[in-house]
Amino acid sequence: MVGDVLAEMAASVDLTIYSQDDITFPEQTSGAQDDASLEQSWRYRIESVPTIIKIVNGREVDRTDGWVRDEWRKLTELNALGEALPPHRPGCGSMSQYPGMPEKLALRYGDIMLAAREIEVTDDQDAIEVSYDRGWSDGLPIVPPTDLRIARMLAATSRKPDEIIGDIPPNLISCSIEKVAINAVMAGCRPEYFPVVLATVEAALKPEFSMHGLLATLWYSGPVVIVNGPITKQIGMNSGGNALGQGNRANATIGRALQLLIRNVGGGIPGEIDRSVLGNPGKYTFCFAEDETDPDWQPLNITRGARPGSSSVTLFHGDGVQAAHTRDSRTPEEVCQSLAASLWSVGNPKVAMQNGAILVLCPDHYEIFKQAGWGRAQIEAQLHQALKRPREDLLAGAGGIAEGIDPNITESMIDKFNPGYLLVVRAGGKGGAMSAIIGGWSAQRRKKEVQIVTQEIIQ
Repeated sequence: MVGDVLAEMAASVDLTIYSQDDITFPEQTSGAQDDASLEQSWRYRIESVPTIIKIVNGREVDRTDGWVRDEWRKLTELNALGEALPPHRPGCGSMSQYPGMPEKLALRYGDIMLAAREIEVTDDQDAIEVSYDRGWSDGLPIVPPTDLRIARMLAATSRKPDEIIGDIPPNLISCSIEKVAINAVMAGCRPEYFPVVLATVEAALKPEFSMHGLLATLWYSGPVVIVNGPITKQIGMNSGGNALGQGNRANATIGRALQLLIRNVGGGIPGEIDRSVLGNPGKYTFCFAEDETDPDWQPLNITRGARPGSSSVTLFHGDGVQAAHTRDSRTPEEVCQSLAASLWSVGNPKVAMQNGAILVLCPDHYEIFKQAGWGRAQIEAQLHQALKRPREDLLAGAGGIAEGIDPNITESMIDKFNPGYLLVVRAGGKGGAMSAIIGGWSAQRRKKEVQIVTQEIIQ
């Protein structure tokens, strides 16, 4: 229908026509120039066809998408143009905007220039085995970081690939956004997870988190990532059944991306700088979302000062998962007493104010609190009271156990945790009064040097 219009334009103005698929169209102008490579479509940032662009002295001064008769007339200054056509018809999507195509074209035509050295993999080599041979793996297979996969990851952020996000411990190697993207690809992340990965890395690099110390310690710990806010639903994170386990891609790969970055960029190799005596499976990855389905519950990130409605990551220096099963407790007070008894075992039942902990509150326990009208403030206050023990019970030698608290502590009742080092987080599935405890690094006793950190996610 537009062929006659294009012919009329060609007779009156200097017109160049590009076609993405059929250079014989329109016949009235003897066809078009071939843009099957989509180079011109990409360079002119075409989103739909037809698009008419007015260029004066080599510069674009105006454009219109689709067929809008009044706009075409204004742009061409041909007041009778397209009289026989309808006033308006929408265009079709440009082939340069098909899924995955923008990143291919950006790489092909130089809009994305990757700085990382390319590793050639021949046809008779397995890219996954090459990655193992080069020491890029945590022991599990990685996704080969091709240029296209990296470009698609980078497309999920407005930050420039060469922006330096920080120095990665232990070797304090300067790390760009591109390097984070490469390791996110290797971890198996989807591009929409990348803002969460970036926030996680930024949190880990805060001096007060002490990522270097956490990596080099003999202790069991590694970073535990707790994600809050609307982004958890947007990217499909798990805060329900098996939230601390396997099966959810976002949970699994976000935490793994941080661990691979520490290994591959920072040089944090187990048995070398990583001196953990036993480690824990969470050092592959340990990431989950908080259950925010109850509007009466104050999410963890808001408790820690985040803006309402924002998305955040909170990083904790965590060990493995310990069960906290309360089969017979029926009142909020009974549940708190039972959970406190399990929490005292973190680190050692005779040790106080050295380790932190996360209490992952399951739905069945939370329901008991909810029915009694208890929110976060009441739960935390009751736990604080339940987590006090007499000084004499904790002294070295008491109960036949050599470990004990510092004898210089004179208070008659001793708290298990320093203020702010017990995090209460909702997660899990229904069907059993089974909450969980994630114990913390013993260095958390140095409150000024080792802190739990929260970082906002910028989308």
